[in-house]
Amino acid sequence: MPKQPPVAVVDTNVLVSGLLNPDGPPGAVLAAIVKGELIASVSREVLAEYESVLNRPRFGFHPPDVAKLLALIGQQARWVEVPQYPTELKLPDPSDWPFIGCALALGCLMITGNTKHFPARAGVRVMT
Repeated sequence: MPKQPPVAVVDTNVLVSGLLNPDGPPGAVLAAIVKGELIASVSREVLAEYESVLNRPRFGFHPPDVAKLLALIGQQARWVEVPQYPTELKLPDPSDWPFIGCALALGCLMITGNTKHFPARAGVRVMT
């Protein structure tokens, strides 16, 4: 039986960095997703953030390329329904809750370049 690829939640900043610099570590994460060697865990909210951020004009990404990447991620992804944000968690940025919720739902890693938004008390394992 073939080994299943690992599943991780990938923060938007990793995708942006990977597209801007394909030769760096974020580029390696992005390449692993494209090759099916890493499966992204997403929710509707996570995919919506990817779409919103990757289509910002300041990055200069070609919209059809963004759409193709998002379609690939969406097709391969482990989809999660994220519960409502528990306000008692008091995250530095509550808009990061969908990412944390995905990681908690699947017990998988969170890959990010911004560890301060994912404190240990949130209960997720973070990899930079």
